[in-house]
Amino acid sequence: MDITVLSIFPRMFDTLNESVIGKAQEKGLLNLNIVDFRDYTTDKQNHVDDSPYGGGAGMLLQAQPIYDAMDAVEKKTPGKKRVILLDPAGKTFNTKMAKDFAEEDNLVFICGHYEGFDERIKDLVTDEVSIGDYILTGGELPTMSMIDATMRFVPGVLGNNFSAEEESFSHGLLEYPQYSRPADFRGKKVPDVLISGNHEKIRIWRLKEALRKTLDRRPDLLKTIELTDEDKKLLREIRSEN
Repeated sequence: MDITVLSIFPRMFDTLNESVIGKAQEKGLLNLNIVDFRDYTTDKQNHVDDSPYGGGAGMLLQAQPIYDAMDAVEKKTPGKKRVILLDPAGKTFNTKMAKDFAEEDNLVFICGHYEGFDERIKDLVTDEVSIGDYILTGGELPTMSMIDATMRFVPGVLGNNFSAEEESFSHGLLEYPQYSRPADFRGKKVPDVLISGNHEKIRIWRLKEALRKTLDRRPDLLKTIELTDEDKKLLREIRSEN
C-alpha cells in the first residue's frame, strides 16, 4: 500500500517509523511518503495561508500549495487515489472506514491547520473525515490514528492475522476482558472458565463479557448491530444479574 501525507509538519510523522507501522514499512507492506506542501508555495515567505474573503477570524489554507503538491504526487505515483481531507465536519472515522481504506492501493491524507481550507481544495478530495466531535490544532494526529487503524487490516501487518478482527469494534462490541500468567496475582484470580480447557464455555463467557461491557459503557453500540438469538439471551441474563 502507498500512503502519502500532505502536511506542513512532516517531522511529526517520524513516530510512524516505530512499532507495527515501522515494521510494515520494513516488510514492504507500506510505502509512506510525507510531503511538506509548504515546499510548493510561490511567494518568498512560503505562506500557505491567507485571510478569508468576506472577512472573519483566523486564516485559511490556500488552494495553490495543495493543488501543486497533489500535482507532484500524481506525477510521482500516477493512478487512482483515495484522497482524505481531515475536517471536523467530515464523517466520523470508524472500524468500517478503516477496513475500506485498507482495501485501497493508494491513500492520500491532507492535513489542515489554522481556521480551515479554501473550499476549492475539496474538489481534490474523495472523503472528508473527522475522528470526533472536538477540535485539534491540525490534522496530523488524526491522520496518524487513521493510518495505524487502517494498516492493522492490511494482510501481513499484524503477527496474528485474526488480531484485528477480534478486537473492540470489529464486531460492533467492546472487547471482553483478557488475562495472562500468573493465574493468581496478589489474590486477583483469573476466572476459572478461562483455565478450564472448555473452548465452548470460554467462547460463551467471552461473548457475554463483551456484551456486558458494551451494555455498561457504550449501550449505543448495541443499537447499531444485528444481535443474534444467543446475544439476546445473554443480554437478558446480564440484565437480570444487574
